[in-house]
Amino acid sequence: MAPHVRRLVQGLSNPLNEHDAWRIVVSLVYGRWAAQQDDGRESPRPTWSWLVAVAEREPRVGPRVREFLDHWLPRDAAPNTPDAGQADVPSLHPTVDNELRGLISTINRADRLDDLFEHCLRELSDSQAKGGHYFTPRDIARLMVEAVQPRDAHRICDPVCGSAGLLIEAVRYLRRHTSLDVRARLTGQDLHAGTLQIAQMNLEAHGVKADLAPPMDSLAEPMTEPFDIVLANPPFNMPSWTADAPNPHDPRWSDHVPPPRGDANFAWLLHIVHGLAPHGRAAVLMPDGAATNRRKADQSIREGLVRDDLVECVVALPPGLFPHVRIPCCLWLLNRDKSPQGRGGTDRRGEVLFINARKVSEQIGTSRRWRLERDGTQRILHTLAAWRGAPRFADVDGAEGYQDQPGWCRSRSLHELVDGHCDLLPPNHAVDPSDTGADSRQRIAQIRWELYKKLEEAWNLDIELRRALDEL
Repeated sequence: MAPHVRRLVQGLSNPLNEHDAWRIVVSLVYGRWAAQQDDGRESPRPTWSWLVAVAEREPRVGPRVREFLDHWLPRDAAPNTPDAGQADVPSLHPTVDNELRGLISTINRADRLDDLFEHCLRELSDSQAKGGHYFTPRDIARLMVEAVQPRDAHRICDPVCGSAGLLIEAVRYLRRHTSLDVRARLTGQDLHAGTLQIAQMNLEAHGVKADLAPPMDSLAEPMTEPFDIVLANPPFNMPSWTADAPNPHDPRWSDHVPPPRGDANFAWLLHIVHGLAPHGRAAVLMPDGAATNRRKADQSIREGLVRDDLVECVVALPPGLFPHVRIPCCLWLLNRDKSPQGRGGTDRRGEVLFINARKVSEQIGTSRRWRLERDGTQRILHTLAAWRGAPRFADVDGAEGYQDQPGWCRSRSLHELVDGHCDLLPPNHAVDPSDTGADSRQRIAQIRWELYKKLEEAWNLDIELRRALDEL
């Protein structure tokens, strides 16, 4: 079914751009689900069966699709805008009627709407020019949530929520480990009204309640309240994230060097750290360069985070997990309380764990997509739990079950890290002693990262220019 949908989207993408075409598909899948929840009730809104019928018998389908979606899509909650209270539906040209008719028929035949919806969200994310944060693959979302171990009644925030996948995964975790009646308070923020509409669809389709703020630039102001858990997959290497130089008196970085204006990576990290409650934890995806580059401001901020004992663990992830992100990345785990009272049995204050998980991925069928191996994910989580001193990893004598493993994991003291220029890239710490070419490869990896970053910037600029030309 997915290849057939993709072919129909290619037809839609002629008068529309690819992103708007996938928005229509996502909206129709959601619309079928939402309308079916209303089956059997008297309602003035058009039913899904009505849309299927008119698509079969009427020559013009576009106006009927708009009518259907206008009734079923979540409303734009942005106040004080011309579109406030409106559904965000792109204009549908008569030339796409046949493709719309085919999409309605295909979606009507789908047995697993949840799988189709998730597939379409992934395609929508891939169509974004800068959409690295739009959709976080399920395997990575699961790793992030299990690493921070949210609890019921926690305050959980994603300040760059995209399609809200991380918030939904947090609820899945809580339903497995606590109860089906989740009492955690979820908050999502994003810059774009259209993205928030997609997030609302995704949340509703999964039966998850969350507070989605009106469209906002999360980095513009500090978080208004502390959170127990923050989950974030921000856009990597975002340039010009602020119109002016960062205010040195901003409480988020008043104790640090202000983050560079030309790269938002450390603005995100400091923003998230500042928003954590006294025992708060965070899981944040970052490009490799944030962990290792030698720019003075970045190195100074890394040193500040290390000296303040806020970095708990850095995991080097395999390449290729994000189709739209060509640069390698790491998972940063931040923790305001690494004491034995901070949900671990071992006092890890003054230490940072490094896990080199570069090789724990597998190809998805014959596609060009990759994902984390299930065994690899479990090994990461077991290593982290053992290092924290979780009870099941202690031996019968009560000694710690964690040990450094060459090529996989290593625990380093803050003093060692500061003496080493606060390089936080795991392959530079969890080194296999039999690997005599490690130094050369590390240098090559750094050069490759710098080249990928330039290519990523050029690719994003090319798509933006094409969109601007299409709008002329």
